[in-house]
Amino acid sequence: QVQIVESGGGLVQPGGSLRLSCAASGFTSDYYAIGWFRQAPGKEREGVTCISISDGRTYYRDSVKGRFTISRDNAKNTVYLQMNSLKPEDTAVYYCAADTAGRAVCTTATMFYDYWGQGTQVTVSS
Repeated sequence: QVQIVESGGGLVQPGGSLRLSCAASGFTSDYYAIGWFRQAPGKEREGVTCISISDGRTYYRDSVKGRFTISRDNAKNTVYLQMNSLKPEDTAVYYCAADTAGRAVCTTATMFYDYWGQGTQVTVSS
């Protein structure tokens, strides 16, 4: 059974950094993707970035390019989201999710993700 657990959220000042972790286990093959999503109060959940576990290919939404980096440690079954130069508009609950369909390229469309973590709060404020 697939299990997803996020950690690493917290309060950080604008311009600061945080690293989120996503411990993902229970997969029956290496052909899946992990995505990071976020949801701010009163807004819809949006895709931030994703990584294909089999080959490491990634995708980022424009607003986080150059500031966020997604990476994987397959030995630890963990995906990381390094967030630098954080802005107040990055404040949200961040979710990690798994897409087990084995697509050639990962996507950040929420509809394709079938396993979700509980979320971790990230607050960027002075």
